[in-house]
Amino acid sequence: MAQDQSALLLKKQLADLNKNPVDGFSAGLKDDDDLYKWEVVIIGPQETLYEGGMFKADLTFTKDYPLKPPKMRFTTEMWHPNIEKDGSVCISILHEPGDDKYGYESASERWLPIHTVETIIVSVISMLAEPNDESPANVDAAKMWRERYDEFKRVVARTVRKSQEDV
Repeated sequence: MAQDQSALLLKKQLADLNKNPVDGFSAGLKDDDDLYKWEVVIIGPQETLYEGGMFKADLTFTKDYPLKPPKMRFTTEMWHPNIEKDGSVCISILHEPGDDKYGYESASERWLPIHTVETIIVSVISMLAEPNDESPANVDAAKMWRERYDEFKRVVARTVRKSQEDV
């Protein structure tokens, strides 16, 4: 039953995005036969260090969606405090629902079943523009962002150029 509901919900979100595309990204199925694996292309947000980049990511849903969040991982190389070196995105709304056992996030900041593909991607775009260095997934990028910002900008510029070549 849960699988039927998650599949219906993902089908509806896919149809909505196809009918009403959102500026800043495109999203679709990696394989037409699997509603649970999506590919997303995020266009680097204007007036940020990531402007001009074309960043690909996988969004993988479980059969428990929308009760459980999907996993998101950039397949394009990324340098950002909130993106692990393997490309995994670390953002509050993709954390399991409920209270944070470490007390860092409130339940309202974490996954809620009302989130959609669109709200997830819009949150990730916002994260690109404004990193949270208080809770880094990539400590090296966070440290560089705080302490050697010019070097951080150069590394991101290289990442943006590479993303343009890989498209």
